Amino acid sequence: MKIQHVIGGVETDSTDGATYDDIDPFTQQSHATVARASASDVDLAVAAARTAFDEGPWPRMGFAERGRLLHRFADLMEEHAAELGEAEGRDMGKPIAAAASHDVPRSAQNFRFFADHARLAVAEALPSDIGMHTYTRYESAGVVAAISPWNFPLMLATWKIAPALAWGNTVVLKPAEDTPRSAAIIGRLALAAGIPEGVLNVVLGFGDAGAVLTRDPRVDRITFTGSSVTGRAIATAGAANLTPVSLELGGKGSNLVFDDADLDVAVDWSIRAAFSNTGQVCLAGSRLYVQQGVYDEFLSRFVSAAEAMTLGDPSDPSTAIGPLASAKHYAKVVGYLEPEKTGGATVVTGGLDHDWFVRPTVLTDVPADAPVQREEVFGPIVTVTPFATEQEGVRLANDTPYGLSAMVFSEGLNRAHRVAGALRSGNVWVNCFFVRDLRAPFGGVGDSGLGREGGTFSREFFTEPKTVSMRVAV
Repeated sequence: MKIQHVIGGVETDSTDGATYDDIDPFTQQSHATVARASASDVDLAVAAARTAFDEGPWPRMGFAERGRLLHRFADLMEEHAAELGEAEGRDMGKPIAAAASHDVPRSAQNFRFFADHARLAVAEALPSDIGMHTYTRYESAGVVAAISPWNFPLMLATWKIAPALAWGNTVVLKPAEDTPRSAAIIGRLALAAGIPEGVLNVVLGFGDAGAVLTRDPRVDRITFTGSSVTGRAIATAGAANLTPVSLELGGKGSNLVFDDADLDVAVDWSIRAAFSNTGQVCLAGSRLYVQQGVYDEFLSRFVSAAEAMTLGDPSDPSTAIGPLASAKHYAKVVGYLEPEKTGGATVVTGGLDHDWFVRPTVLTDVPADAPVQREEVFGPIVTVTPFATEQEGVRLANDTPYGLSAMVFSEGLNRAHRVAGALRSGNVWVNCFFVRDLRAPFGGVGDSGLGREGGTFSREFFTEPKTVSMRVAV
């Protein structure tokens, strides 16, 4: 299989003919040859997006017409759910059935939501003096550079593309090198939906291509999801051209289980938060803090649930845990099980399995300064620590440079509101995990990022607000 760029409406190889192998994490064998972008390919993609924005019909269409095409795009994604799900599983090892039944519909919903939101959002009109009228227009920003990660390749790419397109921008998408396949598919589906050539361009390759893209002065917005280290480099690149950036970066999510929690609910959601997608989730609840009164019971039930999870072939519908996404990432994750990274913690369950598999791993007695407790592991490893009081629990949860996600499990309404307000985090889930309302802002604080996207926050990032003040004859 050959996976090509989509530039200016054409599927194409790299200008220099460069390629690389797309490795299936389960078989550890190449399942496709991928075009590898050079600076010349990025230049062509940005030029195509620039021309489509400056001269093409897309930013000049009405919201209803753009929305109709974006809904058609979503229809085609759903029609190709099996193909897209298989692409996700083969590229990064996630269970294919889950990708087809969850990731694809959720990705299509991104397009449906933002298509309708852009059409229905009302520009603000301000009260004015007699003879004056002031209002705000939200105009397309221009060319958007969208760089998406490998852990949810389709879902996070569409989270960026959908609002950018809905507000009339053109896009150059650069997916992670390990997960190119679904990006190439949606590049083709956009054309099949009737979206004009050059509006959505896809360039495949490594970080050097992304660096060229973010430095290009023809780019008007940069949206990135990935590591904090790369995010800092992108912020620097954007600053050189005064290009606005939106950065959703790493996380080290806390999960507070209080002694008044419903333990059935807390264990179920905590398992999902720790081990979904093989723990390769920036929002993962990888730091579990459990109040002393329920610590022993919670830990026993949590460990039993972790041990019941099935490891295996991503194509098997019974598989809950697939392999880690790449050899490089596997080496990183297993490194956190070395004594110098755990600080001598107790491994209650889990550890290495076979090939690139790591079993759901639970650590206790973890020193607060141990790297496994402080750094983003991005794998199926969770630490469990007791706490005594609400104040101590909040202090432990906030003891991190990250601030993307947090969870609270409590049946006390006042406590839930009080603790949610005290947590330093862009997102707090109470008695649940990863429940998304696309109208709400999404992003983090500290090392977890810069800016917010979602609903009107996406509108304000992907547009140029313009204030119009007009004297009206009376």
